[in-house]
Amino acid sequence: MARAAFDLAGISIAPGTRTQIDVPVARLYTHAPLYIPVEVVHGRQAGPTLLVCGGIHGDEINSVEIVRRLLCSKQLQGLRGTLVAVPIVNVFGFVQHSRYLPDRRDLNRCFPGSESGSLGGRVAALFREQIVDHASHIIDLHTGAIHRTNLPQIRAQLESGSETERMANAFGAPVILNAELREGSLRHYAQNRGIPVLTYEAGEALRFDEWAITPGVRGVLRVMRRLGMLTGEHRRRAPPAAEIANGSSWARAPIDGILRPQVRLGARVAKGELLGRVADPFGNAEGEVRSMADGIVIGMSRLPLANEGEALFHIARFDAIEEAESAIEDFHSSLSPPPDPLY
Repeated sequence: MARAAFDLAGISIAPGTRTQIDVPVARLYTHAPLYIPVEVVHGRQAGPTLLVCGGIHGDEINSVEIVRRLLCSKQLQGLRGTLVAVPIVNVFGFVQHSRYLPDRRDLNRCFPGSESGSLGGRVAALFREQIVDHASHIIDLHTGAIHRTNLPQIRAQLESGSETERMANAFGAPVILNAELREGSLRHYAQNRGIPVLTYEAGEALRFDEWAITPGVRGVLRVMRRLGMLTGEHRRRAPPAAEIANGSSWARAPIDGILRPQVRLGARVAKGELLGRVADPFGNAEGEVRSMADGIVIGMSRLPLANEGEALFHIARFDAIEEAESAIEDFHSSLSPPPDPLY
């Protein structure tokens, strides 16, 4: 029996075809319409409906490039199931180079949203009703916040033997952070509806980081293969096994001043180890930033200017820290990317 068409936002996509859809979201002050761009690849054979979305925070442009490259992949030929790809969810923030919506709300704290609520609530409700509720699985792509960078990592609420855990292991990021759900996030909404969802965090806002983009594309394709959506042999060798972090915390600036970091992203650190120094411009006052636990640096500030109490180094804790260090080293050596094609 022939597979049914896939309907999204009033558009019908026939099996074996792909269609770009502009979902109306609002109008600018100029009366110009604003749309959430979506591409649907609807396979001829039945399978999962995977939503891959980026740009929920409008300044996280690594995620936009991951979606673009995913859609250009030849591996999508002969797709089973349906891929719903949304490169930019927060189109308001994207055009303004901003993480937030015009009302300064974080869209990833507005789900499930409300058609009669704030702008953030209305956009979240629209995205949920028109797109998210069609998905059986979700991969949500993110980067660090402004002036912060993240080691490639998966954040998910893990339960042994769950579909979410299988997806997380298939992705191939060096670190999996078993993270609690944050109320109002897309992950919180989807997980509570029984939709397996991964959050991929890598790189820095308003930047293209090739070491974050390439693993992101590979990871999405690995998950699709794990879900049975892609056919044919996968010639690339399996990724190194990821290590699961059992918690994390931020080391913060002890005083106001200028940061001189002493460790790099991905470094293994010991409890009490010096991570950096913060000093005033004259050097009259200086404070040390030290690790509060044994762990791995999975995120850090990229801006040397720091206020007292500001989060500077994100340390993940592991039961098997040697294995975590080895996984990160294997991950770096497995990249060997060519020169960045974007520059």
